[in-house]
Parts: sequence; structure tokens; C-alpha cells
Amino acid sequence: MVRVFRHYIPTAFVLLGVIEALILVLSVYLGGALRFWGSDAAINYDGTLFAKSLLFSGVMLSAMTFMGLYQRHMREGVEGVLLRVAAGLVLGLLLLSIVFYLLPSATLGRGELALSSIIALVCIIAVRFLFVRYLDDDTGNRRILVLGVGSRAMAINNLLRRKTDQRGFTIVGYVKFPGERVMVEQSIIQHDVTLLELSAKHQIDEIVVAIEDRRKSFPMHEIVDCRMSGVDVVDLLTFFERQTGKVMIDILNPSWLVFSDGFKYGAMRVYSKRVFDIIASLLLLLLSLPAIVVTVIAILLEDRGPILYRQVRVGENWKLFQVLKFRSMRVDAEGDGKAQWAVKNDNRITKVGGIIRKLRIDELPQIVNVLRGDMSFVGPRPERPVFVEQLSESIDYYSERHRVKPGITGWAQICYPYGDSEKDAYEKLQFDLYYVKNYSLFLDLIILFQTAGAVLWGKGGR
Repeated sequence: MVRVFRHYIPTAFVLLGVIEALILVLSVYLGGALRFWGSDAAINYDGTLFAKSLLFSGVMLSAMTFMGLYQRHMREGVEGVLLRVAAGLVLGLLLLSIVFYLLPSATLGRGELALSSIIALVCIIAVRFLFVRYLDDDTGNRRILVLGVGSRAMAINNLLRRKTDQRGFTIVGYVKFPGERVMVEQSIIQHDVTLLELSAKHQIDEIVVAIEDRRKSFPMHEIVDCRMSGVDVVDLLTFFERQTGKVMIDILNPSWLVFSDGFKYGAMRVYSKRVFDIIASLLLLLLSLPAIVVTVIAILLEDRGPILYRQVRVGENWKLFQVLKFRSMRVDAEGDGKAQWAVKNDNRITKVGGIIRKLRIDELPQIVNVLRGDMSFVGPRPERPVFVEQLSESIDYYSERHRVKPGITGWAQICYPYGDSEKDAYEKLQFDLYYVKNYSLFLDLIILFQTAGAVLWGKGGR
């Protein structure tokens, strides 16, 4: 894993992005060479062409990111990946046509653009095919030794049971310590030699500490020996955070919140995030203006009820504010005055509401909340006070998500489906805590790109 601004990115995906960026740049040069092959005109290999190739590469990579081609837990097979690659390049061509219209000097000739796109498509498909095979091959995986055989060690198999969850690492075995109750069923290694000897014997790259009771059987000196010999050592909570992109609440302890790397905000981060929020909100408002106008007309035509829906939500530091949304339910959706979760196939949702929820257009009025300062563009989903009160009593650390401003979109929204129960709230909180701990503008940009992809593929709305 590579950690960029405290966000974990699989090394394989970083390498994939670099390779595909180079392919896209070189495809412009090769496309131009083929276009003018044998003709009197000659391709001009100067700084202008290099700038155009960078533009082509940047737009295409952005479009492919929109299509979710750099998500670490993408579960589609080869056919699904190829479909996303083709769709990404088509979207990239549409975006490039807009850029060329606005910046005529950046335009590539039609022949050059067509050939460059075909070359890029063929090469990227070939690279993706090899990449999928590489991910499913355990040859280059990090070899991990788990210390412990109890419930904490068993959680690794329970929570990372899918093949896609185990990409990048292989559990070589579990080391049993005296007095531990055995709860794992495979690859138990007896602690009859030192950990350093075990690590050398099994070619271990990393040790994950999952011992139940560290006070009785924690092998401090042996672990230090391993670290000094080049073997990485991490605790179970950090291991899960890195592999899943969330903070596991059931093994979280308060001291980790205080002493871990994260959960801190300085004035510079606050100001930079505010500037980012304003710029992103104004851009979204400009781009979504046609959709806003159509939505307003559609709501009026359907039942002539109120266009906007106002509801009290809990914001940063538990401050209450009124969130704005396009109304997607009947006017009498909560006629009895009791708050209700939105559920699948909810009969309170109008026909127009079903469409705008699926496309997340109902969230657009929250741009006003962001400009007011009630919300951020990216952050945990704002919840109603009655739900916050209930969930804070039943779920540990739930109140910690209100340390930051809520957002229109967020890490939990793109990593977990729409929630309508306490169990869903529990799962989403783990992603929210990851965001609160590891916030950066870089992570905000990743979330925005993946949100655009989720909207394009119709995921996440209800």
C-alpha cells in the first residue's frame, strides 16, 4: 500500500495509473504518426503536441476514474472491466469535444483523435487483462503472519473473506500463544521458535498483532527484533483500516483515537476546505443548472406541491440546521409526525422523486447549505436529531462523526449502499470515522470522482 496524504492506495493501482497515463500520452504521438504516414504533411513533435497529449491523458484518466476503474474492491470480471474501459473512453471523448470547443488551440485533428483513441483502447484493454490476472495471482502478495488465534484473529477471515478483499496480501499463518483459545481453523503455527526465525522461514513481509490479552503474552523483544530486521509490524486495527478503508468499531479503543496518526485539524486545513467547498459548489451549481430547472418543472407538474423540502439535521459540533432538498416524497410522507427511515421501494416516494433520488438530483439544493457554511461539499451524511440521539445511545463513537461538517457526498456514501437501519448506520459510521481521521483535499477529490461514477452507473440512490 502507498499512503498519500494519509489515504491508503494499493501499490498495484498506483502502478496501473502510471502505466495507463503513459499509454494515453504515447497514443497521441503514435496516432499522429499513423495519421500522417506517407503524406507530405509531417507531425510536429514540439511542446504543443506534448501539451495536447497531457490534456488527452488527463481527461481520459478522469473519465476512467468516473467509471470506477480505480476502485480497489471492484468485483466485475474481465467483461465488466472492458465495458467500463470502453465507456470511460467514450465519456473522455465527449469531455474532450467540450474542451476543444472552449480551447481551439488544444484541438487534435479528427484523424489524430480517432487513431489515438483506438490505440489507447486496445493498449489499455490489454493492460487491464494482464492487471486482472495479476490481481488474482498471489505471487506478488505481501506475506503476512498473524499473532494470535482468538476472536481478533478470526475477524480477519470473517471480514476479509472475499477474494477481492484479500488482494495484495496472503495470510501465511496464525501464531498460537500459551493460554489462547483457538478460534481460527487453518494454518496454525506453534510458537516453538522466535518470531524472527519464523519470519525468515516463511519469508514474512509483515506481522499483524491480534493477540487477545497483550498483558500476559505480548512478545515485545521478539517483535522489536523483527522490526529491526526489516519486517513491518502493525496492530489489527491499522491493518483493517488499510485494507478496508474504514475504522473497525468493535475492536476500537479510546486511546487509539487520541494517539493514532489523524483526527486533527489545523487552521490551514479548515480554510483550504472552505475555499474548496465554495469553488466546488459554484462549479456544481453552474453544471447542474439545466437539471435543476427540469426538476423544478417536473415537481410542479406532478402534484403542484412545495418544490423544496426543509428538515432539521445535526451539523458540526452538534449544531442544528435546516437542510434543503428537492421534495421527492408525498407532502404527507410523515403525516403522523414520526421520523421514518427511507426504505427500498418506499411508497411515499413520488414518480419524479424516484428518478431524482436515483440520480441524486434531490441533493442539489444542499449547495445552498454549503455556501451558507452549514455543510461541507464532502463529509458524513447529515442525520436527523431523533436518529442521532437513538444511534448515539446504541452505537459506540457515533457522536465522533459530528466533529466535522456533514457533506453532500462522503466516503461512507460511495463505499456503502443507502442505509435504512441501525445496522447500516453502524457500518457507515466505520467509513465516516476513516474520513474524519484521514481527511485531506486529496481524499475529497477521490470521493468527488467516485461519486460522479456512482451517479453515472446509477448506484447508491434510493
